Amino acid sequence: MKNSVMHPAASRHYADHGWLQSAQTFSFHGNYDPLRIQFGALRVLNDDTVNGGKGFGRHPHDNMEIISIPLEGTLEHQDSIGNVAVIRRGEIQVMSAGTGVYHTEFNKDPDEPVTFLQIWLYPKKLNVAPRYDQMEYASGDRHNRFQQILSPDPDDEGVWINQDAWFHLAELDEGFETTYELKTAGDGVYVFVIEGNVTVDGQLLSSRDGYGIWPDSEVSVKALGKSSLLVIEVPDQW
Repeated sequence: MKNSVMHPAASRHYADHGWLQSAQTFSFHGNYDPLRIQFGALRVLNDDTVNGGKGFGRHPHDNMEIISIPLEGTLEHQDSIGNVAVIRRGEIQVMSAGTGVYHTEFNKDPDEPVTFLQIWLYPKKLNVAPRYDQMEYASGDRHNRFQQILSPDPDDEGVWINQDAWFHLAELDEGFETTYELKTAGDGVYVFVIEGNVTVDGQLLSSRDGYGIWPDSEVSVKALGKSSLLVIEVPDQW
């Protein structure tokens, strides 16, 4: 292992906007920490909860790959390139902002909150044409295995983005041990525990902890209880 960085859940910056509760792993907007700017091409990992009927008004993005993964509830998306869509638990959404796009994100349910992961990656190429995509993934396909939900290849499993990155979800039974094998030598792997307790190359992680590592070729994972996690593989240089 070359190096590693541990981000305990309690060390994240918490922003309370009333209608929005946001736990931010990396520096974001007014929250700045020079030691927590990014992990390779991974720039933002926000754990957001939005109250019923509330959301983010029309705002711009450019030259960023933006991924949303709902954990509970429903999220409505509208953008300036003509997309209107609703995403739910069990789906993933990606927006390549490229040359520029405006969009809104609102909680579709007027009464119940929506919780989702908002993830930004730096793009591989700048100023591409903006694009949008979403897909549903089968929950059974991640039981005691890594289910690919995002890749750089439009012909591969999951949605695709303008970056040499891969996302995998896993739901592991207590005591289950497995290995994540890198797609590309030299990449970094960032593990975010959605629920439960696991060890990653011997490092203990609990719910909402994040752990970034630069392994040689693989990462060992063991579930200490029933657990779910997101594994993000990103280039260290881009």
